[in-house]
Amino acid sequence: MGTRVVCDPDELRSLFLFEKLGPDQLAWLCRDGRMEEFEPGLVFREGDPAENFYVLMSGEVVLTRLSAGEEIELVRTGHRGSYAGAWTAYLGDRAETTYTGSFYVTEPSTFFVVDASTFSEMMHEWFPMAVHLLEGLFFGNRNSNEIIGQRERLLALGQLSAGLTHELNNPAAAAVRATGSLRERVAGMRSKLKMMARGKFDSNTLEALVQLQEEAAAQVGKAPVLTPLEAADREDELGGWLEDHDIGGGWDIAPNFVQAGFDIDWLEKVAGTLEGCESGTVEGAIRWLNYTVETELLMNEITDSTTRISSLVNAAKQYSQMDRAPFQVVDIHDLLDSTLVMLARKIGDGIEVVKEYDRTLPPVPCYAAELNQVWTNLIDNAVAAMSGRGTLTVRTYRENDCAAVEICDTGAGVPPELRHRIFEPFFTTKPVGEGTGLGLDISFRIVAKKHGGDIRVESVPGDTRFVVRLPLEQAEPEPAQPITGSE
Repeated sequence: MGTRVVCDPDELRSLFLFEKLGPDQLAWLCRDGRMEEFEPGLVFREGDPAENFYVLMSGEVVLTRLSAGEEIELVRTGHRGSYAGAWTAYLGDRAETTYTGSFYVTEPSTFFVVDASTFSEMMHEWFPMAVHLLEGLFFGNRNSNEIIGQRERLLALGQLSAGLTHELNNPAAAAVRATGSLRERVAGMRSKLKMMARGKFDSNTLEALVQLQEEAAAQVGKAPVLTPLEAADREDELGGWLEDHDIGGGWDIAPNFVQAGFDIDWLEKVAGTLEGCESGTVEGAIRWLNYTVETELLMNEITDSTTRISSLVNAAKQYSQMDRAPFQVVDIHDLLDSTLVMLARKIGDGIEVVKEYDRTLPPVPCYAAELNQVWTNLIDNAVAAMSGRGTLTVRTYRENDCAAVEICDTGAGVPPELRHRIFEPFFTTKPVGEGTGLGLDISFRIVAKKHGGDIRVESVPGDTRFVVRLPLEQAEPEPAQPITGSE
C-alpha cells in the first residue's frame, strides 16, 4: 500500500488514457480513485487477487512473470500512462481474477489507482459499446480457440489412429502369413517323418537324426548375423554341396540353412550319420531338417510380430495415459518414446530419429497426457519443417532443478522477425489450411501454466531447437481442466 497524495484532474488529463474524458468524468476518477506514492519494491505479486488498476504517473516500473520458478522480466518502463493490474475487471468473474504477473517499482514512483470494481463500473458506464466489443472479441476468441482446438485434436487423433492402424497391420499380417506357412511346414514335416519311418533306419540312426533336429532347432536361435555378401557366398557353398549330393531343389533349401547359421561341416555331419542307409535317405533327412529350420524361423517371425503388436499397444496406452491418474511422477523418456512410436508413420523413412537421453534424470512430476500433447506438437512441427528429409534429435538433460527436453530439427529454421510471435494464438508459418497456429500456444500454456516450466526456441537454418524445461519438484496441484484453447 502506497502513500496517498492529492489527485489533480488536470494531471490525469495529461495522460493519453484520459485526455478525451470530460470534467465530470475526471472528477469521478479523482473521487473514486486515488494517487499513491510507492517506494522501490513490490507493488503486487503474480497470482494474488487482482484488486486494483494502476496507471504510472512518474517513476519506473518492472513487470515480471514466473517461469520454472524463476522471475523473468517482461517489461521495464518509465513511460507515463503505462498501466497494469486488474485491467480485465470489466469482464467480471468470467475472466482472470488474479494478477498475471508481478509488478515492481525501481525508484520512488507515483500511480493513479482505481479499485477493480470501480474500474469495471466506469467502463460499463462510460464506454458501453466498447465493453460489448471487447467482450465479444475476448470471449469470441476463446470460444473459437476451443472449437478449432477440438477439431485439431480430432484431426490429430484421426491421423494417429490411422498411423497406429497401419503400424499394427504390418506385424499382424506378418503373423497371419507366418502362421499359414507354419501349418504347411508342420504338415510337410509329418509327411517326411512318415517316409523316413519306412526307410531302413536302425534305432541308433533315428536317435542321431532326432539329435540333429534338436541341434537344428537350437541353432536357429543363435544364428550369426551375416552381411549380404557373406550370406550369398555361403548360399553358393551350401547350394553346391546339396547339388553334388543329388538333392533336388537344393538352391531353394540353402538360404534357410544359411539363415539358421549352418555350414558345409554340419551338412557333412548329417550325411555321415546316414552313411550306409538306402539311397535317398540323405535327401529325405535334409528336407526333414529343413522343415525343422523353417518352423523355427516362422515361429521366430510370429514371436517378433506379436511382440511388435504388444509394444505398439503398450505405446498407445502410454501415450493416451489410459487408466492412469492425470498427475503422475513419470520417466520423461517413456513419454517421449511413446510419442515417437505414435508418430512413426508421419515421421517417415526420410527422417532419421536420434535419441540422446540422459538416463540419470529423475522422474518428473507432471500431467503426463498433456505433456504428450506438447511432444506431439513440437515433433509434428519439426517434421513439417524438414519436408520429409533431415534429422530429428530428441535430447534430454538436467539443468539446475529442471529436466530439459530439446526437440531439434534440421529444417530451414524460424526467421528472427517471427520468433517472438510463434507462441501467439493462431500464428502459424504453414500455408493456409494446413495449420491453425494453436499447437505452440497450447504447448506454451501446458508447460508454463500447468507445470510452472518454460519453453523457448533457438533457431538458425539447419538447426532449430525447442527447449522445454520442467521443474523436478512440485506438489500435486488442485484438479484443473485440461487446456484446450486460448483464454
